[in-house]
This record gives sequence, structure tokens and C-alpha cells, in this order.
Amino acid sequence: MNEACPLPSPKSNDEMAVISRLVKAHRIAVVGLSNDPTRVSYAIAAYLQSVGKQIIPVNPNVREVLGVKAAASLAEIEGAVELVDVFRRSEACEAIAREAVAIGAKGLWLQSGIVSLAAREIARAAGVGYVENRCLMIEHRTHGS
Repeated sequence: MNEACPLPSPKSNDEMAVISRLVKAHRIAVVGLSNDPTRVSYAIAAYLQSVGKQIIPVNPNVREVLGVKAAASLAEIEGAVELVDVFRRSEACEAIAREAVAIGAKGLWLQSGIVSLAAREIARAAGVGYVENRCLMIEHRTHGS
């Protein structure tokens, strides 16, 4: 799995504090979660479930993933979302960041290989914890609970 989730550069103290807080999130919306077991998003969501996290698939093209009914968008999710974990291209992240802020998410996490200046600015302006270009599964294994 490490080849799918390479480790980026070392973390600053500020980034480490955000990561430490966000890996503790329990209710996680996974945007772009595929129902294909060979996809990285599926493997990471399955890992999150295995450690007791509640995942909510967000993908308008699937009905259910890992036994959980999928939502077409973040706005369709009932109840609070602590963390939005993103498996989408950088170009989609600005809109996802706006949706995450609108639903009151406490964190926005862009998986390995995904970077978005616009999403970063939106999240930080709203006081939402923000991580990009890092694998939630690896960070959870290292710092999580």
C-alpha cells in the first residue's frame, strides 16, 4: 500500500498538530470513494472502517460502498461530518472545500498526490483543519487512535 501512498516531505509542527487532531475524527465523508476493491480509495476506506471509523461514501456514480449507502454530494449527508477525505483531482477540490465548509466539517484532507491552493485558502479562511498530499491511512497508523 505504501506505493499508493508515498510519504511526502517532513511535517512542520503546525501541520503535525492538524494531522494529530484530524486522524482522530470518527465520522469521515470519503469523496470519490470507488466501489472497485482494486482502487486505493476502497482500500483506505476499508482500513478506516476496520479501525472503527464511520465512513460515508460520496460518489454520484455508486449506490453503496463497503456496505454503506453512498451520497451523491456532501450536502446530501445527514448529520455532522468531522472530516472530508478527498480522492478527486486537484481541479475538483475548490468546490469540495466550499461544500465541506458549508456542511460544517472540521477538517479537509486531500490524499497523496492531491494539492490545491484554492482548497487550502478556503479551508483555512473558514478555520477548517487542512491537510494535503498525505495518506490518511499512513498518518492514522503513525499518529492515530
